[in-house]
Formats: sequence, C-alpha cells, structure tokens
Amino acid sequence: MINFEKQDYKNHWENVYETKNPDQVSWTQKIPQTSLDLIKEVAKDKTAKIIDIGGGDSNLADFLLEKGFENISVLDISAKALKKAKTRLGAQSENVDWIATDITAFKPNTTYDIWHDRAAFHFLTEEKEIQKYVEIVRDAVSDTMIIGTFSLNGPQKCSGLPIVQYDEDRLKEIFSQDFELVKSFTEDHITPFDTVQNFIFCQFQKK
Repeated sequence: MINFEKQDYKNHWENVYETKNPDQVSWTQKIPQTSLDLIKEVAKDKTAKIIDIGGGDSNLADFLLEKGFENISVLDISAKALKKAKTRLGAQSENVDWIATDITAFKPNTTYDIWHDRAAFHFLTEEKEIQKYVEIVRDAVSDTMIIGTFSLNGPQKCSGLPIVQYDEDRLKEIFSQDFELVKSFTEDHITPFDTVQNFIFCQFQKK
C-alpha cells in the first residue's frame, strides 16, 4: 500500500510538471533572492557542494551557475521537472548533477556543504517520513542546512496536497540532535497569481 501511495505521489508531480508552466504554479520565483542570499552567506568558496532538494524546474541552479558555483546538485521526485530545467539550461545543464528520486528514498553517495530545501520538507506529513529525512540530512550534510517551509500563517495545502506548517520551535526540535539553529525569519512569497504565502526560513549549522 505504501509503495502504491508513493507511486501516486510521484505521478501527481509528473502530471503537474507535464501540464503546467512556471507561471501556473504557486512556488515559482523569478529570482530566488532569499535562497541565493542564504547560500552566499554560508558558502566558503565557489567549490562548495550544494544540493537543492525538491528543486523541480526552479531557476536557482541557473543563478548559482551564473555566480560561478561549481558543484550543484538538484533533487526532485519528478523526472519531467528536471528535464524541463535541463532543457532550459542547455549545455550548462551538464554542470549540474540531476537526481530524480523521492527525498525519503535518497541514498547520497557524497556529503554536501550546503543543503537547501524550499517547499519540499513540508510535504512530508507522516512522522516516519520526517524521521527518514532527519536521518538522511544527518549523514549527508557536513556544514549548513537551509529549510524554507510554510509557516503557521501559510497555506494548509499546496498543489492540492496537504502540508505541515512549521514555526521556529518545531523545526528546531526536529533537527536539534544534529543541527544548531543559527537564525530564522518569516517572509511573504507573492505567487504568480498575486496571492501571498507566508514562509519560515531556518538556517542550521551542523553540530
């Protein structure tokens, strides 16, 4: 039953990216400024290994490449989303490691200096999924974890799916065994449809 549900979940996202353009989905950002600022703040140099979790066809990788970062990975459950991003980047896409998998099934073969997740973690609604995520970042992150989720003032669903809203205390509690909270803040994201989604961003340092 679990595998069937997982397959349904994957099919949902494949359908979203097959049928919708960036201006038709709420999470699209023309310039992912907050993510770029947070990454720039903690990256020791341009060789920092960065992974974008649930990156889809986000243009974060484009901006990171433009800024000279050399070790970028993008993970998403949707192969179609990653294909869109590759097509957009053209020859530059060869400079990115594209990983098509469910985050809870991810088996990293390296460690990452910077783990970035904007709007993926909050889709994990079962405790066992959350704990699996915690286990993965424990082994996969060597320095910094950046997480952006819907806040307590944010939406309760996204793309028709339920999400979990978070505040600083809850995120701190979940990751406290392995990470120390450096800072957190909330921010309004204006969607392509001119609606507002309130996010909380947390920057964690590996203990």
